[in-house]
Parts: sequence; structure tokens; C-alpha cells
Amino acid sequence: MKTLLNIIWLVFGGLWLALGYVLAGFVCCILVVTIPWGIASFRIAGYALWPFGRTVVDKPGGAGVATTLGNVIWLLVAGIWIAIAHVTSAIAMAITIIGIPLAIANLKLIPVSLMPLGRQIVPTSRPFVGVYR
Repeated sequence: MKTLLNIIWLVFGGLWLALGYVLAGFVCCILVVTIPWGIASFRIAGYALWPFGRTVVDKPGGAGVATTLGNVIWLLVAGIWIAIAHVTSAIAMAITIIGIPLAIANLKLIPVSLMPLGRQIVPTSRPFVGVYR
């Protein structure tokens, strides 16, 4: 089931979403100061490409001051706008019955797009884990 959902997701938006995150990662890596956000963008791109069966958890060891400060800067510069785009896309996908799981996957990307530093993406046995927390 996860594979089927991921293939449908890939065709109906996941590929374009992942390409957007990859482009943002390249732009961030060009500037030396923003390399941590570039690496986070590449990580989110992989998650946006194949979201079902994976979830986002906090990295072991907790977030330090630098991670928290980096997340606040990201939130103010890009995170809020990316989250709005995910919500808008989720609403559009939820119009059809087949699009409801895709809308849920879009909403699942919001926490990591708001605060990407200090997070990691891990596999799970269920496709919708992390959505209902």
C-alpha cells in the first residue's frame, strides 16, 4: 500500500515538490552561511519524494541553541511561506477522494518544513504515522 501511495504521490505533486526543495538546497549551499539549511532542504526533498512509510522525529541529543536559532531564522524567512503552500496544496488535493491521502501527506510535511534543523526522517511500518500526533 505504501508503494502505491508513494507512486501516486510522485505523479501528482511529489516530484515537483521535491525539485523545489532541491533547488532551495542548491541556493542555500551556494552561500556558505546557509549550508545547514541547504542540507535540511535536501533531506526534506527526499522525504517529499517518498513520504508514505516515513516520519519525522527529533534527533537524539536534543536541540541546542544554534539549532533553535537556526530554526527561528528559517521560520521567519521561508518556513511560514512553505507551510502556507503545503496547506494550500493539501486543500486542493483533498477535493477528490483519491487525493485525501495525498493531502494528508502534504500536511505531514509541514512540521519539518517549519523547523527543519534538529530533525531526522525515519522509516515506519505504517504509512500515516506522524500525521495524527
